[in-house]
Amino acid sequence: MDTTIKIECEEMQNVLYKLFLKYNFTEEKALLLAKEYTESTLVGVNSHGINRVPLFIEYIEKGIVNIVAEPEKRETFGAIERWDGNSGPGIVNATKCTKRAIELAKKHGMGLVALRNTNHWMRGGTYGRQAADSGCISILFTNTQPNMPPWGGKSSRLGNNPLIVSIPRKEGHIILDMSISQFAFGKINDYKLRGKKLPYPGGWDENDTLSNDPEKILANERGLPIGYWKGSALSIILDMLATLLSAGNSTYKIGLNEFETGISQIFLCIYPEIFNDKSLQEQLINEIINYTHDVEPMNVGDKVYYPGERSAATKIKNKKEGIPVDKNIWKTILDLLV
Repeated sequence: MDTTIKIECEEMQNVLYKLFLKYNFTEEKALLLAKEYTESTLVGVNSHGINRVPLFIEYIEKGIVNIVAEPEKRETFGAIERWDGNSGPGIVNATKCTKRAIELAKKHGMGLVALRNTNHWMRGGTYGRQAADSGCISILFTNTQPNMPPWGGKSSRLGNNPLIVSIPRKEGHIILDMSISQFAFGKINDYKLRGKKLPYPGGWDENDTLSNDPEKILANERGLPIGYWKGSALSIILDMLATLLSAGNSTYKIGLNEFETGISQIFLCIYPEIFNDKSLQEQLINEIINYTHDVEPMNVGDKVYYPGERSAATKIKNKKEGIPVDKNIWKTILDLLV
C-alpha cells in the first residue's frame, strides 16, 4: 500500500516557514530553515529533509537547539578559523560557516572554518552546493554520535561522519554527499517508514548478523561501514580531524550525551579561479564525466551517474510532479502547526 502523498514545493516551504515562526525563529532564520528542509526533500533526500522536521522540533522543545544562538569566531590563523556554534540550529551554523570559508578561499586561495558545539546540519550536500554556486570547490565533513562498530568490534564506537566534496561546473555541479555507513541512518528510517527492506545489508542485528531489515538495524544502531575495515578507518580519521581542528567534541564525547548535540564540523573551500585556466578545468572535468557515462550498463535501461546528477534529475521531476512525502510525517508536521 502506498503511504505517500505529493506536496508542491511552494506549499511545503510555506508550511515549514509558518511552523518555524511558530517556534519563535526570526523571519530570516525561519525562511532559511524552510528553504533548506524543502530543498533537501525536493532532491529526494526526505531522510534529511521533511522526515527530520519533527525531530528538530523535539530538540527545540527539549532545549537542545538554541534558536537565538549565533555562531561566533573564536580564533584566527590566517586562512584558518575556529568557530563556536553555541548550540544553535545546525543549518544556520553550517550556512554561515560555509559562507565564511568561501570568503577566506576567495582571499587566500583556500579557506578553512572548523566549527565546534553545533547541531545536526541535516543534508550536508546543501553546503557543497552553496560552495559550488559561489565558484568554490569544497571538502566538508562532520562527526556524529556513535552508530557504527569499529571493524571487528561489537559495540558502536564510530560515527558515520558524512563527507561532502563539491566541484563547480556550468552543466551541473558535481556534489558527493555520503555517510561513512553503507546507508545513512535517516535513509534506513526512510525504508522503515515505507515498510521496505534495504537493497543491501546495512548493519548488524541483535545476533551480530549482517541484516537488511531496517527495524533490526535501528534497534541496535550498529551500521555497516562502507568498504568494511576501510570505512571504519576513514570514520576514525574524519572524527580525529574534525575534533583536532575545531578543538571540539569527538564522537566519544558526543556519545556521552543523551541526544546528539555538540558536534564538530569542517568547512574547507578552494577557489579554482586562482589557477587562471577555467576552460581547461571544465575540459578536464567533462572528460572524466564523459568517460564515466560511456560504459555499457550491467542492466538494460540503467544509467551511470556522476555524484549529484541523480539528485538534479530528481529535483526537476519533483518540481514538475510534486514531492513524494510520507503521509504520517506530513500529518505530524501539520499537527505541530495547529
